[in-house]
Amino acid sequence: MLIKIVGLHAPNAPRLRALLGDAHEVQALDAFPAQGEIRADVVIANAIDADAAARLRCRLVHVPGAGAEQIVLPALPAGTTVCNVHGHEVPIAEFTLHAILEHALQPWQYPARLDAEAFAQVYAARPQHGEVAGRTVAIVGFGHIGQEIARRARAFGMHVIAVTRSGKPGDPALAQAFVPVGTLDAVLPLADVLVLACPLDAATRGLIGASQLALLPAGALLVNVARAEVVMEEALYEALKTQRLGRAALDVWYQYPKKGQPPVAPSRHPIHELPNVRATPHISAITPALLERRYGFMADNIARLQQGQPLLNVIHHAN
Repeated sequence: MLIKIVGLHAPNAPRLRALLGDAHEVQALDAFPAQGEIRADVVIANAIDADAAARLRCRLVHVPGAGAEQIVLPALPAGTTVCNVHGHEVPIAEFTLHAILEHALQPWQYPARLDAEAFAQVYAARPQHGEVAGRTVAIVGFGHIGQEIARRARAFGMHVIAVTRSGKPGDPALAQAFVPVGTLDAVLPLADVLVLACPLDAATRGLIGASQLALLPAGALLVNVARAEVVMEEALYEALKTQRLGRAALDVWYQYPKKGQPPVAPSRHPIHELPNVRATPHISAITPALLERRYGFMADNIARLQQGQPLLNVIHHAN
C-alpha cells in the first residue's frame, strides 16, 4: 500500500514506516502537489483545502489528531473515508491541571534566590497563595479530554461542572453537575476556572465573547486547550488587558506560521505579551508517548484497511 504523510506530520514518516514494515511504501511530502490527481491508498494530513481534497484519489484520509476542521470534507470524492485518532487526552489533562495549580500557587511570587543573604528578608515577607481544593471548574466539552481533566480536578478536591451539548447526566465520579451548553451563562458566575476542551464547529465558534467573560468571577482563570476561535479574539484581549479576567493559559492560537509565508504573531492583538497570560505554542499534547499511541493506532487502521476490516474512529464517509 502507498501511504502519503503530508505537511506538519511528514517528519514522522520513518516512525510509521517502522510500524508498517517493508510491505508498505510511506512517502513524506511537505505539501500537496499544486495540480493533478493525488493518488495513494492512504493520505495522512491535518489540513486539506477544497482544491486538494477534490484531487484526492485514496481510500482513507487519516487525520493524525482529533480535530478535522481544517479538512474540507464536502470536497472529498465519493468513497473516501476519514478517520481521526485520540490518545492526547492524558498529556492535555496534565497540562491543564498544571495551569490550574500554577494559577493558585502563583510561583511568580516566589523569591528569585534563597541564600543566606536573602533568606531573612524573603522569609519575613512570604506571600500567601491560593488552593484549588473546593474551587469550581467548569469544563466545556466533556469528551476524551474533558473527562481526563475532570478525573484530575476531582482528585484535587475541586467541584466539577461538565458543560455538554445535551446536559445529559453522566458519571457522578467525574462531575457533580452536568448542564447543557445553552445554560452556560448561568454556570459562568460559579466558575473559578473555565476550561475549554470542546471541538470547533459552527455551534462553538465564538461561544465565549465579552458578555461571557464578564460573567466569570473577578480573578478567574481561563484555560483553552480546544481551539482559539471558541473565544472571540478581541474580547479575550480586552478582558485580559483590563484584568477583568484574572489569567489565561492559552495553548491554541488565532494565527499559525505556515511554510513559505511571512512570520505571524499568535494573535492579531498582543495577547501573548500580557503579564497575566501563560502562552504556549500548541504543545499541551506533544509527548513521545503521544506519538507512539497515535502512530500505533494509525498503523493498525491501515492494516484494517488492507485486510478489509472495519476501520476505527470513522468520522466521515464521502458519498
